Amino acid sequence: MPRKSSEIALEKTVRSACVLAVRALELSLLILLWVVDLARSQTTEVPSVQTAELPMYRPILLGKGPNSLINRIDTQELMKKGQKDALLMFICSVKKNGEVEWSGVYRGTPDSDLLRQELQKRLSQGSDARFIPAVYNHRPVDAIYYATLTFAVVDGRPRLRIFSNQEAEEIKQGHDFIGPQPFFGPESKFRGFHYPSQEDAPVPLDGVVELELKIDATGNLQEMKVHSEEPPFSGFADAALADFSKAKFIPAFRDGKPVACDVTLRVNYPGQGF
Repeated sequence: MPRKSSEIALEKTVRSACVLAVRALELSLLILLWVVDLARSQTTEVPSVQTAELPMYRPILLGKGPNSLINRIDTQELMKKGQKDALLMFICSVKKNGEVEWSGVYRGTPDSDLLRQELQKRLSQGSDARFIPAVYNHRPVDAIYYATLTFAVVDGRPRLRIFSNQEAEEIKQGHDFIGPQPFFGPESKFRGFHYPSQEDAPVPLDGVVELELKIDATGNLQEMKVHSEEPPFSGFADAALADFSKAKFIPAFRDGKPVACDVTLRVNYPGQGF
């Protein structure tokens, strides 16, 4: 029996509707896949801070947070107590997590006692001052930080600065120079500072050695010699040479870039131990 024209028309309409529905579904799936791919590409192209690759070298830095050393020193209290213009040098061992392991303060200008007390207080472990740790070969490392602290009262306001070096000319000029920093790790045979043997120093004494170092832009020690030793002929110079002879350094930085340098580093050997 022949089909009616109305039935044929209805069948064509149903088929067209089905085709349109399938095409709409295909288009929806394509749009969904495009959105997922876009989101995935945006996620992978912008890594988080935690997964971002660390640089080849980075020196110990002060940082700017509330636990930064420069923000923990109470300059207003120092001014109230009568602290005048003063300068101090200090050293500290900074661990991979930014904590201070130990520290020493020395070579202060006259009338710098109040500043010294405040600095020692803020460097103590109870104060929980934090640094941005050093990086070598894309990994955080323990390292030694050498710095100079200056305090002045200018127009009735306290002014505090921390220079990440101990070079007189660099400090005088106010240059953006970060001195080299010996570090601990598999790439460095630096093992810290060791007091002379009892044979060399039978009586516990405080010793000071200044070493002249030439270091290239990758942190390799090129030359080293003793600039001074106090007291002389007491074994401290030999101890310092031995401590630094196999050390590698985070290279010096100038204007944010690693550079070769010639510096003088001071090593204190306290008679009571580190």
